Amino acid sequence: MASTNQSPFYQKAEVKFLSSQTDEERVKALEEMIRECPKHKSAEKMLAKLKTRYKKLKERMERVKKVQKSRGGKAGIKKEDMQAVIIGMTNSGKSSLINLLTNAKPEINPNRFTTNYPIVGMMSYAGTSIQLVEVPAIESEYYDKGIAHTADTIIVLITGIEQIKPIQEFLTKAYGKKIIVLNKSDTLSENEKRKIAATLQSKKHNFVIISTKAKENIEELKNKIFQSFDKIRIYTKEPWKKEKTEKPIILEPNSTVKDVAEKILKGFSEKVKETKIWGPSSKFAGQKIGLQHKLKDMDVVEFKTK
Repeated sequence: MASTNQSPFYQKAEVKFLSSQTDEERVKALEEMIRECPKHKSAEKMLAKLKTRYKKLKERMERVKKVQKSRGGKAGIKKEDMQAVIIGMTNSGKSSLINLLTNAKPEINPNRFTTNYPIVGMMSYAGTSIQLVEVPAIESEYYDKGIAHTADTIIVLITGIEQIKPIQEFLTKAYGKKIIVLNKSDTLSENEKRKIAATLQSKKHNFVIISTKAKENIEELKNKIFQSFDKIRIYTKEPWKKEKTEKPIILEPNSTVKDVAEKILKGFSEKVKETKIWGPSSKFAGQKIGLQHKLKDMDVVEFKTK
């Protein structure tokens, strides 16, 4: 949308349009561009193009709004302690995968572009709950780059290694760890699997070859997803009770006892009178420790309050 002989106001609006992150921002910028576009004959073509783009954008926003409304308005997704996003091209098996890994029950359909909104499910593994989000196919107008850019882990689901490069172009601003997951291994011979594995290894990808249809290597994938987060699991127990809590508190490595207390309840660390610990970071079972004690994965902490 290069501009020639345009006013500084038009150029400023064009810069806004090109740097916009959302459709709402694009619409506002286009409105400014249409307003500032010259009305003489030589600019008629440019003005017509701007109006066409504006109309298409508004129509797309309306379609997205209708889809969200029909699904109960699921526009926002609250990010959990561990979040992984499933991204891929249409018909790669994203819905089948989230169905296998979580409690989500998406529509599974051989037609292209079946998923028009993010699907959220929770995967139970190693005592933790991991949030998995399936986003619409990257070729779809409903593809949500925001979720892909902020997720801790990105599951790049492919059916052929040639799909990796075009998908990576959609992840230039994503910081999450990537796991390449090649689906439909049930259609490959053992020799083909070996060649694909060798290629992925040579390019130093973290990968797994699976089949959602045959349920092949699903447990290996679950483990890879869990390991990708680099978090520690800390359990708590009440004084005089032997049993620890069923679900752990998820924290960053090198977190302290104080971090556990504050995650339980803001300000709780100030009420703590005594702390005991069992597990990898303790010298012996039931060791008394301070709030600055650094924790290790699978530690169990007991708090006594004032």
